[in-house]
Amino acid sequence: MKMRMLGNSGLEVSEIGFGCMGLNSTYGQPLSHADGKHMIQVAVQRGVTFFDTAEVYGPFINEELVGDALAPFRGQVVIATKFGFGINPDGTRYGVDSRPETIRKAVHGSLARLKVDTIDLLYQHRVDPRVPIEDVAGAVGELIAQGKVKHWGLSEASAATIRRAHAAHPVAAVQSEYSLWTRDVEQNGVLSVCAELGIGFVPWSPLGAGFLTGAITADTKLEATDFRSNSPRFTPEALAANMALVDVLKQIAEGKGATLAQLALAWLLAQQPWIVPIPGTTKIHRLEENLGAVQVSFTEVELREIDTALSQILIHGQRLPQAVLDMVDSSKLA
Repeated sequence: MKMRMLGNSGLEVSEIGFGCMGLNSTYGQPLSHADGKHMIQVAVQRGVTFFDTAEVYGPFINEELVGDALAPFRGQVVIATKFGFGINPDGTRYGVDSRPETIRKAVHGSLARLKVDTIDLLYQHRVDPRVPIEDVAGAVGELIAQGKVKHWGLSEASAATIRRAHAAHPVAAVQSEYSLWTRDVEQNGVLSVCAELGIGFVPWSPLGAGFLTGAITADTKLEATDFRSNSPRFTPEALAANMALVDVLKQIAEGKGATLAQLALAWLLAQQPWIVPIPGTTKIHRLEENLGAVQVSFTEVELREIDTALSQILIHGQRLPQAVLDMVDSSKLA
């Protein structure tokens, strides 16, 4: 496994990371704690050094799992976690909350659950429109000065907010959805501002919530506990229409001698040397398949051909439910 630097931050990670969210939440039937721990430790053995979690996953239990699994590998791995959703004592949520006192409380809890003295990378999970990003940067900056956090980042932030945040305290990484079927960051200025400011970019859901693996068909029935069952792109009608994308990608993948998942991840890696996708899985053979993407490369001509082929395909359905999209930052510079 080769390493990549997240922008100019000095934070070096494996070129493919591991998104831990789905191990015990979100995708229907969760793994047991023991199986989830084993999954993470196998990823370490396969060369992954970058693991992504958040206090809201569960909430809390995903961080506990990650902390337990990675305890034997302190100093060898990078753990990213997130604050920013309001979480009541009973685990229910109340929107976004990035007040400085909430950030400090969140970090205190994350440190304990992750069993670390310092959080390697701390993201604001969603921008809080009620709290100026400069105040958020100031609160995180104090935590960095105290040695409780090493680097900070933003998730699903607009280009304008990223610029303001970076001016207040250098941002190491931005995390947003990005894949062969979700390319908003190419048009909304997010990737451009990251390139300009030397900020790393971490695509979440790089496999389109499993759609880009080919494992989902127009006939797939999702469990009610699976978040995709409420996603506009996973309605029966949208799935049937979006199979046109899979058909095209299958042809390209066959020509490269790669699987669909490997093609999707390799395409992201080819976009910029400071992009590090974080696919998640509950299956070891899928993990190994995903990591095989580092062996797939493209010429500039091939990348242009892929863009041309995909430009002919209309993706049906919004990338997330409207209520979730409403929480995505769309700030503009004044």
